[in-house]
Amino acid sequence: MQPIRVVAAAVVDDLEHPTRLLAARRTEPPALAGGWELPGGKVDPGESPIEALHREIREELGVAVRLGEVIAAEGGDGSWPLGERYRMDVWLAVVTEGDPQPIEDHDELRWLEVGQLYAVGWLPADLPVVALLERRMVGAARKP
Repeated sequence: MQPIRVVAAAVVDDLEHPTRLLAARRTEPPALAGGWELPGGKVDPGESPIEALHREIREELGVAVRLGEVIAAEGGDGSWPLGERYRMDVWLAVVTEGDPQPIEDHDELRWLEVGQLYAVGWLPADLPVVALLERRMVGAARKP
């Protein structure tokens, strides 16, 4: 059985030298409510992953984004496991239009500085992505 594709955006303040990451608190489904995640969602039939990501970010946050590099998991095809049925592709993204709001599936958004990335209760599937982002953000901050 093919895994269901999910896309997510690691929305940051700058694609080259990010210092902040946007976290979104879920309201549904009940099993995930209250957990923090990177915004995104399922790829619809006939939709490319990038089209799906732009649609999901418009629906969930009410903004347009420019995508940066793929944040790939090590090994395999670079996608992140979400349980046994789902695989998640993650891109860095920066807001190009609008001000992020918790419009759909979320009730709160928070910009987290590098030293505060774990100040929220991330959903378990997002924790390895956040850890990789943290290493990149700390590394970018050290470069002149």
